Amino acid sequence: MKISRTSNSNSMWGGRFAGGPAAVMREINASIAIDKRLWREDIAASRAHAAMLGQQGILTSDDAAAIDTGLQQVAAEIADGKLVEDPALEDIHMHVEHRLGELIGPAAGRLHTARSRNDQVATDFKLWVRGAIDEALAGIDLLEAALLARAEQHAATVMPGFTHLQSGQPVTLGHHLMAYREMLVRDRSRFVHARARMNECPLGSAALAGTGFPIDRAATALALGFDRPTANSLDAVSDRDFAVDYLHSAALAAVHCSRLAEEIILWASQPFGFVRLPDAWSTGSSIMPNKRNPDAAELVRGHSARIIGDLVGMLVLLKGLPLAYAKDLQDDKPVVFDAHDLLSLSLAAMAGMIANLEFVPEKMRTAAAAGHATATDLADWLAREADVPFREAHHIAGRAVAAAEAAGKPLDDLTLAELQAVDPRITHDALPCLAVESSVASRTSAGGTAPVRVQEAIAAARSK
Repeated sequence: MKISRTSNSNSMWGGRFAGGPAAVMREINASIAIDKRLWREDIAASRAHAAMLGQQGILTSDDAAAIDTGLQQVAAEIADGKLVEDPALEDIHMHVEHRLGELIGPAAGRLHTARSRNDQVATDFKLWVRGAIDEALAGIDLLEAALLARAEQHAATVMPGFTHLQSGQPVTLGHHLMAYREMLVRDRSRFVHARARMNECPLGSAALAGTGFPIDRAATALALGFDRPTANSLDAVSDRDFAVDYLHSAALAAVHCSRLAEEIILWASQPFGFVRLPDAWSTGSSIMPNKRNPDAAELVRGHSARIIGDLVGMLVLLKGLPLAYAKDLQDDKPVVFDAHDLLSLSLAAMAGMIANLEFVPEKMRTAAAAGHATATDLADWLAREADVPFREAHHIAGRAVAAAEAAGKPLDDLTLAELQAVDPRITHDALPCLAVESSVASRTSAGGTAPVRVQEAIAAARSK
């Protein structure tokens, strides 16, 4: 019986198998619906490989030129949306090779000389993840720029600083926003280090053992922007650490976005009222016309859970795999693609929200003055000016808070007489330190919330 291309798995191993695969086998084996996103990387790597084969005399110059021209035509067709998906061809790699054969004939069959789909897939995926890292870095830069701009506007805007979501000490909004900028700095560092660590080229490792052809792996590595070829062929085709590094960096960046999103959600609620959501970044209710919902922030918060799940999924996928390649690794791409898409959306959404939020300084200032937030300033004054041991000063400030609560007034509204009834060592000079503006202005230690330090931090960030 003659076996057609579509009745067998594909022409790659038709000589080994007399019968075709079951329908379910074809379905479970096909990955074109997912890995078609790798077409640019696949064609770039194939062009580099063909050029190297020509330079090494493994292919004739005519065949190498025909392959390169054909690959460029395939790329143009896919870019124009003309890719015809065929599950019998399994993946994007075979789709490209098959179409190349239709365009240039038998010479296309020489492209796969001295390589395997194992090193081909690893190379394509590395190239794609490297690009995803560059996109993440660009997204981080946009969010950082938005944070810096708003922090500069509000370097002296007083707001409550919380611990346990209880009012702790007054801080400035600029200082609060710059805290998230510090998280982004670490996120950027993780992505940069992941990119540097992964930048070795697997191409030329073949299936698992290398090849006997006189290839030049350094040439293909250089052509594709890698620093060097990988050092071990077994590791090269089975390594997915680069995907884990990307997912870990993405997951932590998403967690940071989620934390900022949660603050926006809280601040936009009526009990807080620290921000007003612009129309562009909120939605309404199908039944309650009064509602303005922070859906964009809530979706960013939710997306972080999926990205964390993508990281866990990859780790679990890898944990039981022996060397070298196993088909389980076909499932490495959906989680990475998912994380990339969600992180890109999250970073863009957070940058847009931060840039357009309408802050309400008067609400923030009122909240900062509530909860006797300058009690620590009174304790500090006693320790600094009255030479009271800080632990004792802490107790005195605590009694002053109790007195304020008994009187039903904020701590900074207590009279000097009321304060001296708590402890006579409190003098008139202590009163200014109880104002929230004085409190934040006094926090001039390195990294503190004083407006002058916030401005310095913003200037330093811009200089980098």
